[in-house]
Amino acid sequence: MPMMPPIDQFPGRFPGQFPGQFPGQFPGQPGPPSFPPPGQQQNPEGNPPTSPPPSFTPQRQQQSVGTFAVDPGAIRGCLFRNTYIWLVNGNSFWFYPTFVGRRSVAGFRWTGRMWTYYGTDLNRISSFQCF
Repeated sequence: MPMMPPIDQFPGRFPGQFPGQFPGQFPGQPGPPSFPPPGQQQNPEGNPPTSPPPSFTPQRQQQSVGTFAVDPGAIRGCLFRNTYIWLVNGNSFWFYPTFVGRRSVAGFRWTGRMWTYYGTDLNRISSFQCF
């Protein structure tokens, strides 16, 4: 049965950790997580657009009867694009999606003056149109 090398054979390592292996990493796994270059912050929400959305309000398309929730695959095509959203409660606004999950979407909502981070459940969206 192979024996583990003495701990002091690899100074600066944790017990059971081999050279080139990072804490919590199992043998055969890829190296350490990547980090953004110095001076740049990683933004999990993505970045808001640098300009306002279009100045018009799009005409709402007729929707089919019996549609209860937006399909994540459909709205995924609008990622990082100006998108007009109509909610079930009657509200509507410009939105810039940066994330689509199985049941939710997140990104930036236009307030009329600036973009603010916003997320909602897909079942709250009645319809949408991306540009």
